[in-house]
Amino acid sequence: MVKKFLVRANQKASFGFAAALLAGSSLVGSVLGLLRDRFLYGGFGLESSQVAAFKAAFTVPDFMFFILISGALSVTFIPIFNERYVKGNKKSAWELSASLLNMFAILTFFSSILILIFAEPLIKYVVAPGLDEHTTFLAVSMMRIIAVNPLLFSISAVFAAMQQAVGRFFFVGLAPSIYNLSIIFGVVFLSQRFGIMGVAFGVVIGSILQLLVSILGLAGLGFEYSPKIFWKNLGFRKLLRILPARSADQGMDYFNNIVEINLASRLGTGAIGSFSAAYTLHNVPVTLIGVALSTAAFPKMTERLAQGRPDLFKKELSSLLRLVIWLALPAVTITFLMRGFLIRLLAGDGQATAAAVLGIFAWAVMFRALYHVLSRSFYAQQDTRTPLYVSIFAISLNIILAVTLARQSAYGIVGLPLAQVIVAAAEVFILVVILSRRFPGTLDRVFFGALWRMLSAFGITFWVTWSLRRYLFELGAQDRGFLTIVPKLGLLCTIVLLLYVIVSWIFKLEEVEPIIAKLRTILFKPVRLQ
Repeated sequence: MVKKFLVRANQKASFGFAAALLAGSSLVGSVLGLLRDRFLYGGFGLESSQVAAFKAAFTVPDFMFFILISGALSVTFIPIFNERYVKGNKKSAWELSASLLNMFAILTFFSSILILIFAEPLIKYVVAPGLDEHTTFLAVSMMRIIAVNPLLFSISAVFAAMQQAVGRFFFVGLAPSIYNLSIIFGVVFLSQRFGIMGVAFGVVIGSILQLLVSILGLAGLGFEYSPKIFWKNLGFRKLLRILPARSADQGMDYFNNIVEINLASRLGTGAIGSFSAAYTLHNVPVTLIGVALSTAAFPKMTERLAQGRPDLFKKELSSLLRLVIWLALPAVTITFLMRGFLIRLLAGDGQATAAAVLGIFAWAVMFRALYHVLSRSFYAQQDTRTPLYVSIFAISLNIILAVTLARQSAYGIVGLPLAQVIVAAAEVFILVVILSRRFPGTLDRVFFGALWRMLSAFGITFWVTWSLRRYLFELGAQDRGFLTIVPKLGLLCTIVLLLYVIVSWIFKLEEVEPIIAKLRTILFKPVRLQ
């Protein structure tokens, strides 16, 4: 029974099923992530020193993982692995996988040791110099506990990338949910005995369980592990050539996060919690739309270019960009107009600062989602340098703007998301210009005509929803608790989505056609009478 389940779960998925599966698993993971934060903020307080210490403790371990590991997998490893696996050269594919796994394990082992040794100066002088002595002590202690994360994540990430490369997504989507459930376990149960340190223990447990789930996903794949690095493997040598650019690109995003936590700590301990909560909420639609769709489409992008079919690459990329924009626009409406509801639902109380930060972040949702698709279109060309150069410019600009705008004499904590919105728009614009020159006609008159109709549908939906919220569903001081907030929020979200679909249908946008067809089937399907 178990063997049969593993075989079915590891079957290769089509793009549509893969996108639905990843979006569904991302939704579950996001809900669990929000539930995790809800317990964390409810138990310790959104603007508490414990939450500030917890968020600060993650920065360096996450940075080490993403700069060393994550950037190499989804966009550099998969195309090279596919070239060998699809052609039946599995020996080379396994050598590539084993070499990468062993190299990353060595690198992350030593990085974890360094984090253990230098946790205190890292927190004091790099991550959060504005924290008081007690909060700094908590952050240092937690950082040392979760220092093992890069090592555990590196192994599970290689296993997950192998599964994605061959079109398997079930266990890839399941692992993050297991991780979040473990942190929730730490918040609800372990924190009763160990305080905030119990949450850090839950993180480590989650990392171990995530690794075990990733190992299950290898069932039936036939992976042959070797405890050595095959330096003569041409695929591995090719990966080593393109790896540094992508890793630096990914690492810079997390370096930017360290800079933002640094600046937030100087604005008061509570600023870290408010900024982190708003960032988490705005990142939910980015993950559900941009990450899920781009991850599911990436193998097909690489396949089209490997087949020498740039015409199909352009056509499918254009359709994907349209779909991402169409899905992201109502997400912007919900995130901006319902920011007060969302923060109160997450934090358990009204937090004006966090709501203001989320209101600015909302306008970055569409650009962030588009960035994931655009960057992967370059990685499908095995071009990691262009996104790297654009990221260097974007991160530099973001740091300059953040330092300038987030001063107490300027916009304070709101300056951080404001800088991100400006930079996200600039980053997308630059990538679009470069892509259009390489593949002329990708964004044609049909695309821009559809874009104009989408923006019109967005404008109508936004205005109607704002009016309803302002005059009928205004968030009051007495609106507290899950049972009070969720009905109002659910009704407003339903109105947004229904109105947006109806207006899109009136404007004849093709993205809405599958939804309308499904509704017609449900409403008008004939009933068989026996």
